[in-house]
Amino acid sequence: MSELQVDPYGSKRDLFTLLAAGFGVGWSLTSECEECYMKKGGMYSQSETNGQFICSGFAHVDNSKKKKLILGAVAGVAILFLTCSFFICLSRKLPSDSSIFFWRKKTHDSRNVEAFLENYGSVVPKRYRYLELKKMTNSFKDNLGQGGYGSVFKGKLNDGCLIAVKILNNLKGSKGAEFINEVASIGRTNHVNVVTLLGFCSEGSKRALVYEFMSKGSLEKFIFSDKPGTGHALDCRKLFQIAVGIARGLEYLHRGCNTRIVHFDIKPHNILLDDDFCPKISDFGLAKLCPQQQSTLSMLDARGTIGYTAPEVFCRSIGGVSHKSDVYSYGMMVLEMIGGRKNIDAKAENTSEIYFPHWVYKHIELKESLGLLGFRTEAEEDIGRKMVLVGLWCIQTDPTNRPSMSRVLEMLEGSLGSLEMPPKPYLSSP
Repeated sequence: MSELQVDPYGSKRDLFTLLAAGFGVGWSLTSECEECYMKKGGMYSQSETNGQFICSGFAHVDNSKKKKLILGAVAGVAILFLTCSFFICLSRKLPSDSSIFFWRKKTHDSRNVEAFLENYGSVVPKRYRYLELKKMTNSFKDNLGQGGYGSVFKGKLNDGCLIAVKILNNLKGSKGAEFINEVASIGRTNHVNVVTLLGFCSEGSKRALVYEFMSKGSLEKFIFSDKPGTGHALDCRKLFQIAVGIARGLEYLHRGCNTRIVHFDIKPHNILLDDDFCPKISDFGLAKLCPQQQSTLSMLDARGTIGYTAPEVFCRSIGGVSHKSDVYSYGMMVLEMIGGRKNIDAKAENTSEIYFPHWVYKHIELKESLGLLGFRTEAEEDIGRKMVLVGLWCIQTDPTNRPSMSRVLEMLEGSLGSLEMPPKPYLSSP
C-alpha cells in the first residue's frame, strides 16, 4: 500500500503542481505478504469473495530442488546419447548375430559355432560378413553347382583372385557341426593336394565357406561315361597322376598334420581339379580330428556316401573305425576312375558286372586284357592294372589288411611286378 502527500495549505500546491515538481513514493509489506513472496513465489492479493487476503499464484520450487532437477535431466540425456552411440558403433563393427540382434536368443548351433571360433582364435581363417560375400559373387549370380550341403557360387576378391563360395543350407540339425568340422579341419591344412580355405561367414543362421576357385570342377564329370568301352575323358597317364595326387593329399591329412584328419567322404565329387588337373581334396563337413597316436575313433553315427563308406563304419563288429576308412573310400574311387563307371551298376547287362570290383578282380586274376575299359596300348594297360591292384588292396573288408596311404604311394610309384594279388573282397560298401 502507498500514499501520496498533498499540500493542505493552498490550491497552488494541488496534485498537478506536485506532480510537476516531483515526489517520492514509499511502501511497506505485511509479514504475510513478504512470506508469501519469498517462500512460495506467489502473489498476496485480496479475495474477490470475502475480501480477505490470500497467497495465490504459481508455486516455484526452491533453488536446491531446481538444481537437482536440472542435473537429473542433463544426466538422463547424456546416458541416452551414449547408449545410442554404443549401439550404432557396435552394429557397424560386428556381425549381425552378435551386435544389433544380440538380444535375440541364439540357437544351439550358433552358440557352438561362436564358442568354437573364440577358442580357435588366430588359427581360424578370415571371417567375412554376408554382405561382403554377396558383393563378391555379384548377388550369387554364377551357380557352380549344388547338393545336399548347399550351393557353390563363383566370386572374385578385391585383388581379382577367383573364389568359390559355398553357402550351406539353412537346415536344423547337424549343419552347425558340419560347419565347425570344415573350418576346424581344413583351416589348419596347407598342402598342394588339399583345397585352400580362404575364409568363412557365420551370421545367425547363415553359414558360408570361401575357397580357392578350381576351374575344372570336380573329378566326377571326367570319369563317368554312359557308354562303357568308349574311352575315358582323360588319358590313362592323367588319371594315374590324379590318383597319386589324391593319395599324397590323404597321406598329408593322416600323417602330415599335428592332429590327424580323417575325411570320411572321399569320392570323385569331392575331388576338385585346377587348370593343370592337379587334384585337391575338398568338402570336410564329415571330417573328424584325432591325435596321431590314437589308432581308432569313437563314433556315434555312421557317416559317408553310399558306395564309398567303409564297412566298419556301419558294422562295428568288422573292426575299428580309423584312417583306414579313408583308404577304403580311396580304393573304391580309384576303381571307378579305371572302370569309367559306378562300382555298383544295377543296369549292367550281366549280373557279374553289377559289382565292378568283383568283375575286375576276375579279369586281373585270370590275367585277361583290360581292353574293354578303353586301354589300347601296353603301357596304358600296365598303368590300369597297377591302379586296379592298389584299389583292390584298399577295399579289403578287414581294415587291418588295407595299406596305409604311405604304403599306397609306394605301391603306385613302384613297379607293377612288385605288387601281389590281393584277397578277393567279399563285402561291398552299402
